[in-house]
Amino acid sequence: MIYKAFGAVPGDERGLAYALKVSGFYAALFLVYGFHLPYFPLWLSWKGLDERQIAIITAAPFFLRLAVTPFVAMAADRSSNYRGFILALAFATLAATAVLTTLEGFLAILAVGLVFAISTMTIMPLTETVAIGGVKDYALDYGRMRLWGSIVFILVGAAGGALITAAGAWTIIWVLVLSSALVLLAAYWLPSKTHAGDHVPGSRLNARDLSLLVRSKLFLAFLFAAGAVQAAHAMFYTFGALHWSSLGISPTWTGVLWAVAVFVEVILFAYSALALRVTGITLLLLSGAGAAIVRWTVMAFDPPLALLFPLQVLHALTYGATHLAAIHFIHRAVPPSVAGTAQALYATVAMGVMMGAATLACGPVYTALKGQAYLSVAVLSLAGFVAALYVHLRWKGDMLWTPGDASQQAR
Repeated sequence: MIYKAFGAVPGDERGLAYALKVSGFYAALFLVYGFHLPYFPLWLSWKGLDERQIAIITAAPFFLRLAVTPFVAMAADRSSNYRGFILALAFATLAATAVLTTLEGFLAILAVGLVFAISTMTIMPLTETVAIGGVKDYALDYGRMRLWGSIVFILVGAAGGALITAAGAWTIIWVLVLSSALVLLAAYWLPSKTHAGDHVPGSRLNARDLSLLVRSKLFLAFLFAAGAVQAAHAMFYTFGALHWSSLGISPTWTGVLWAVAVFVEVILFAYSALALRVTGITLLLLSGAGAAIVRWTVMAFDPPLALLFPLQVLHALTYGATHLAAIHFIHRAVPPSVAGTAQALYATVAMGVMMGAATLACGPVYTALKGQAYLSVAVLSLAGFVAALYVHLRWKGDMLWTPGDASQQAR
């Protein structure tokens, strides 16, 4: 039973050990995400920052990571020592949260908040590479490992809202300090390196494969499709809790609604192998984009609490299906030599620059339109749907180019 729970092949002790280490790290990391994503804007508001300043602090890391995350990933690809890089980033995360507890004022919080956000953001693509290493080496189920992070996110979302209601928004930063310490501890438990591709010629990063990756029309279309759908969450991530509060929805109900969203995400991850067999990667990406169009359009009309629950269920598609499709597209379409770099580009461009641009735009749009601002991200989701349709029609499920074939061009 434990093998299935963590996505390992029954009887494979080494695979199970690998899966347990990765699952444990996802759980610790999502303890940080579970408090930071929905509640950090509430802490910033408690510190006296206005909506414009909150939007800047939330958006700035997405742009700055463009200068950090890909280069960290390329260095990790060259060394294969993903655990070492994750340890360094986890230490930076803990240090930044500790310093944040002492700060006042927009500029000081912005500076240290950038260190915290970029560290946690850069950890994720490296972790995904470690997880995919287990998929390649031990036939592990990625979704079963990843779901443990989502389970923790559910628990944090539910408990966090109740904690803030009872004790106040000042508790948010102290929970982040504690959870950052757990991330650092869990990083020591990660596999020292991934072995996927170690014995395959051309498995190390090289300039040709990097050039082919960034010139591939299909890869760029995939980045835009996944990025547009993920970036459409920016309005909800930045102002969702604040807008619900203005409508009279308590932090407790906010926590419950977040928990519902991630609960259905967990179900999708638990059965991700089945979902991929039934739909395929590109249809999964299309379903995420289609659900995003519906979700954010309805959210623009300030639906009552009862209707928010089915809208939160769509999170399984808008985030979960889109993310699963992205991870498996990179696994299937990108050669091993640039796998970590491709993950970093997905994290930096799709989940970074596009998310940052959307988040930065959310400040003035939300200030002007309040709930109707969700219509702007519904349009962004529509653009993502068109790009996903292009990928669906053009990609045949194979690698974008053959490693080692100097004459071949990327599609």
